[in-house]
Amino acid sequence: MRIKGIFVGNQSHCPPRTQLGRKMGLEILHTPEIPPQLWDEFVSSSEWGHILQSSPWAELKRHFGWDVARVLVMRDGRPLAGAQLLFRPLVPGLGRPTIAYVPKGPVLPPRQSEIGQALLEAIHREAQARGAAFLKVEPDWPCHQENETILRRWGFRPAEAIQPRSTIIIDLTPSQEEIMAQMKQKTRYNIRLASRKGVRVREGSEADVPLFYELLKVTSQRDRFGIRSLDYYEIAYRLFASSGNAVLFLAEYQGEVLAGLMAFSWGNRAWYMYGASSSRHRNRMPNHLLQWRAICWAKEKGCLSYDLWGIPDEVGQNPERYQKGVPNRTGGLWGVYRFKRGFGGKVVRYVGAWDYVYSRPWYVLYRAAFALLK
Repeated sequence: MRIKGIFVGNQSHCPPRTQLGRKMGLEILHTPEIPPQLWDEFVSSSEWGHILQSSPWAELKRHFGWDVARVLVMRDGRPLAGAQLLFRPLVPGLGRPTIAYVPKGPVLPPRQSEIGQALLEAIHREAQARGAAFLKVEPDWPCHQENETILRRWGFRPAEAIQPRSTIIIDLTPSQEEIMAQMKQKTRYNIRLASRKGVRVREGSEADVPLFYELLKVTSQRDRFGIRSLDYYEIAYRLFASSGNAVLFLAEYQGEVLAGLMAFSWGNRAWYMYGASSSRHRNRMPNHLLQWRAICWAKEKGCLSYDLWGIPDEVGQNPERYQKGVPNRTGGLWGVYRFKRGFGGKVVRYVGAWDYVYSRPWYVLYRAAFALLK
């Protein structure tokens, strides 16, 4: 199979078909040969697919300085494994070297060693052809010793996570009544209290994203966390809402917007990614009703799970310790953990981020700069 040229700047490169791929009768496709529809169907249908590996997510990142490449392993016309890579200069303003990043990928069953080797060989060729100093992957794999062993065998080393390593996932296969019954009693009470106190939830549109952003600014100042620019949220909403995979809900009281939530779906999974609230009428519990409406939205769409997207990793490392209570801590994700744990669900911890180094001097400089910025 002939691989078409891929152009980066004024330089063309043609990552060749891997030796292992030839032996196994595999086709290794690269970006120009992978229609977005084929890629998205593969990611949405794979057990290991994730929204951060979707083409709309890549398009979002492209708007903010990342270049995108994809690799897909096929056999007999059927996709088996793949990866969506994001690239950006390691030093702003310089074309090379670059960082190669695979968020929540590769899309690959962890124990498919031969297919995994063929995929990784193709990923390495793609990354090195684009001048990567190192490759960072964050597979959507559970944190098991066996999975870590696989990554070490492939030459990766543990690294600082970019995406939340621990989270809470709500099973949406039971009925709405059963899902609510699995919540903590106080959370159920607050959901009903919000309705009794006159809070109403409506679905917003793209025109409401600036209003949501004003709430985000209030929340970031109050709770001391960083947010992105307005156009980031506008583009994210537009890219996913156009296919019905994003929703913006706003909680109002007497015409005043008290809180907002942006949720996304891909395949049979949904994620709560962005939430914000004003400092007024917090005793009316708008966030509880808002979250419940988003859970119902995901279930109505046919999603099988709803990911609350991020809790303290200490909880993920030892969930039994925190089942009965939460320490009196406010930094990091502890505040939102108190809120999220009330909705039930299962604590899940992932294998985290792993780096493969191509240029040790550049990697050492990156690690030093990263440590200074933390």
